[in-house]
Formats: sequence, structure tokens, C-alpha cells
Amino acid sequence: MILVSSLFALVIYLLRLFTWAVIASWIVSLLISFGVLDTRNRLVWSVSDFLYRVTDPAIRPIRNVLPTLGGIDFSPMVLLLVIQFILIPLVIQIEVSTGVIAY
Repeated sequence: MILVSSLFALVIYLLRLFTWAVIASWIVSLLISFGVLDTRNRLVWSVSDFLYRVTDPAIRPIRNVLPTLGGIDFSPMVLLLVIQFILIPLVIQIEVSTGVIAY
């Protein structure tokens, strides 16, 4: 039972970490598109490339399904909603199985 709750806790931690990566990717792409960040800077390019490689496999299928809405990309928000719909049952399962409230 402890192994199962530890596994759920690990999955929750990884999903929350991925949530922050999606948010960071969205902010960096927004700043690049508005010209605040310059991709010719090696650090900016490296960070944006890393975030793109981490988050794009999950965002790309959503981006293919959603229609274009005037240049605004809503696919990260849809992905965040999907992650939340996955996280909520996991947290409830941990609370039921262990009796400990997991935040």
C-alpha cells in the first residue's frame, strides 16, 4: 500500500513539474513573439529550445485539433486543463488510500 501511494505521489510530482514547464514555455514563447527576448542570445535560445522539446510532444496534438484563433495559441491552456483533470483523481486516490491530505 505504501508503494502504491508513493507511486501516485511521484506521478503527481512529475505532473506538477510538467505543468510548470508548460507555463514557462508559454511565457517564453509569448516574450519571444513580442520581441522582448531575442533568440539570437545563446541562453535564450537554449532555454526556449529545451522548453519546446519538453512540452511540444504533448502540445502538438492539441494544436493540430484546435482551430487558429488570430495568432493566439490556446493549446497550452487546454493541456493544463487536461493535466488538472488527471491530477484531481490521483490526489483523491492518495487521500482515500492513506488518509493523508496531499497538496
